[in-house]
Amino acid sequence: MNHQDLTQHTVASLSALIRKKELSPVELTKATLDRIAEIDVKLNAFVTVMTSEAMKAAKAAEKAIMDGTYIGPYHGIPVGIKDLYYTKGVPTTASSKVLADFVPDYDATVVAKLKSAGAVIIGKTHTHEFAYGYVTPTTRNPWDTQRIPGGSSGGSGAAVAASLCAAATGSDTGGSIRVPAAMNGTVGLKPTFGRVSKYGVIVLSWSLDHVGPITRTVEDAALMMNAIAGFDPRDADAVDVPVPNFAQALYKSMTKLKIGIPKEHF
Repeated sequence: MNHQDLTQHTVASLSALIRKKELSPVELTKATLDRIAEIDVKLNAFVTVMTSEAMKAAKAAEKAIMDGTYIGPYHGIPVGIKDLYYTKGVPTTASSKVLADFVPDYDATVVAKLKSAGAVIIGKTHTHEFAYGYVTPTTRNPWDTQRIPGGSSGGSGAAVAASLCAAATGSDTGGSIRVPAAMNGTVGLKPTFGRVSKYGVIVLSWSLDHVGPITRTVEDAALMMNAIAGFDPRDADAVDVPVPNFAQALYKSMTKLKIGIPKEHF
């Protein structure tokens, strides 16, 4: 697949090709890395591109799939990780000089779950120092490089919008998933508090932070939620409740859906 074709593909469509063995995770990962090399010089969405780690994971995914072990929709899919999430053996800086040399010795729960789902971690995306603010310094909006991508998950929003990865993770205290999703034309979900573990994620506020997906479509976000949601005893705020199949909910009727509107703001 030509790397320019990635702009037309979602996680759901890529995973269908991978499942049918019509697309190799190695081919997809190489194409994604080529696209990053070509475009990210203008956008600066990534702090760290994990080339060797990504190719190793892609080869492992390819072998597993060829051997008949297909895990699920994120198997072999390139995913960007906001640089607040611990990644074992790879710097996690929170875009701060204070943590410039910090290399975790374990993965955040969400990163570990994505790896277990077969995802290929392609790199770490820009935030701004400890996720405080809306500008995401140095990262540009792919629709107009004279404009900002929003924040604090601006690197993830820009990377997904520019097809530098098929999906990415973000975190949200007061808009840090939702703002870059809106500014980059992507889908961002701030999950219910406690639904997704914050363990191994550098937080701005323990009582207000949520971690969740930034994707191209609602379906892709639902598929990531299937992979990352669930109780984690290492997160004091995690809620021990059953995890539904979020993707199945996409096909339910919305006739009884209720939307709350805070009247004082309108």
